[in-house]
Amino acid sequence: MDWFTAPGYGLSRLVFQRALAGVYLVAFLTAALQFRALLGERGMLPIPRYLARVPFRRAPSLFHLHYSDRFFAACAWTGCAVSAALLAGLDSRLPLWAATVLWLIPWALYLSIVNVGQTWYAFGWESLLLEVGFLAAFLGNDEVDPPVVVLFLLRWILFRVEFGAGLIKIRGDACWRRLTCLDYHHETQPMPGPLSWFFHHLPGPVHRVEVAANHVTQLVVPVLLFTPQPLATAAASLMILTQLWLVASGNFSWLNWITIVLALSALRLPSGRTAAAGPPLWYEAVVLAVAALLVFLSHRPVLNMVSRRQVMNRSFDPLHLVNTYGAFGSVSRVRYEVVVEGTLEEAPREDADWREYEFKGKPGDPRRWPRQFAPYHLRLDWLMWFAALSPAYADEWFGGLMERLLENDRDTLRLLRRSPFPPDRPPRFVRARLFRYRYTGWRELRETGACWERSYVREFMPPTRLARAAQRP
Repeated sequence: MDWFTAPGYGLSRLVFQRALAGVYLVAFLTAALQFRALLGERGMLPIPRYLARVPFRRAPSLFHLHYSDRFFAACAWTGCAVSAALLAGLDSRLPLWAATVLWLIPWALYLSIVNVGQTWYAFGWESLLLEVGFLAAFLGNDEVDPPVVVLFLLRWILFRVEFGAGLIKIRGDACWRRLTCLDYHHETQPMPGPLSWFFHHLPGPVHRVEVAANHVTQLVVPVLLFTPQPLATAAASLMILTQLWLVASGNFSWLNWITIVLALSALRLPSGRTAAAGPPLWYEAVVLAVAALLVFLSHRPVLNMVSRRQVMNRSFDPLHLVNTYGAFGSVSRVRYEVVVEGTLEEAPREDADWREYEFKGKPGDPRRWPRQFAPYHLRLDWLMWFAALSPAYADEWFGGLMERLLENDRDTLRLLRRSPFPPDRPPRFVRARLFRYRYTGWRELRETGACWERSYVREFMPPTRLARAAQRP
């Protein structure tokens, strides 16, 4: 079938596949380094407890067959190894069928992790990586030119990511329609980056232009992905530039990077190389069957997009094959942060020597400038942002966090930037307090060196000893 492949997209496929392998590598590395404290047998939300109440059909995962922390670590590090091999181009040196299987391995491993990850993995970019990763397995290698239907479906994912995000904004917070959301967003986003302070202090008219340009990029430009070249390449390039702007302004895990990866698949990069032979019949049959399945499943996100009650970041099947996406349907006007403290004193008096725990990414010490962590994902820091919005977001895990701080749990402390207590002297009491944070101005920054100013709001969790650590906030 001459129409089946798209000669001339070989270099685009190569760049897309290597970039996707890089995102996979970061995702597996994040899982390997953080899972024990979050999900391990002694974690805040232990996987064995979750598996005992959730059947395989609802959350397909290798861990239904067997779970131990050692086995999880083996799966995560295997994912790292396979991702690194794909990044190095191993799939290009294998037969077509073997390359397809190799690409399905990280998808199956990461699916197993996400489906037992509970609230720590309840982010849209997890489902997005799985949806893109599954489809990428059928993109082929150097033996064949890229299949047209797979390239089309990758653009369809990109369309849904951008258009869905644009719709949720227009339907959600009025500040998006008034072009004023960026007056607040850079200050109240989940995890500011090193340049977020400067983005926040851009003039108001610049913020209006930013929001208007965002609406164009998300509601108009995605339609151009399905137009002939070079217009489709121009549309994808504009999306890449917009995503790089977002990369510079905050820490959004690999959301922006996986979107850039998707846009790379729509570029027609100059390359005179084409496959020497046509695709085998079995490959055509498999690709068309997968495409038909994904097209059929796409009716769910389409219905969601046209609905007035549109939801964002939801998976419609346990394999995360087709999902709906979106971000910042509403924007917080005020930033709150939960500050966790401990003391060695016998009585938790207000005037006791309370020492503050420092997190890696979330704001804490007003003088500590934010760092760039994305595409690496600091899961605990992100959930602490949600906890500050409402204690209900932390109901499942916050008590477990406090208990492990009282124990000076090594795996939990590794998630933090610094503990104020030596390893052999855990705190007698811990507590959590809610503060309001705001960016300082230029004069305050020069005079104090602090990028944040904070003020006490209320108690989030009272002083707690080990015997009471299971108490909920």
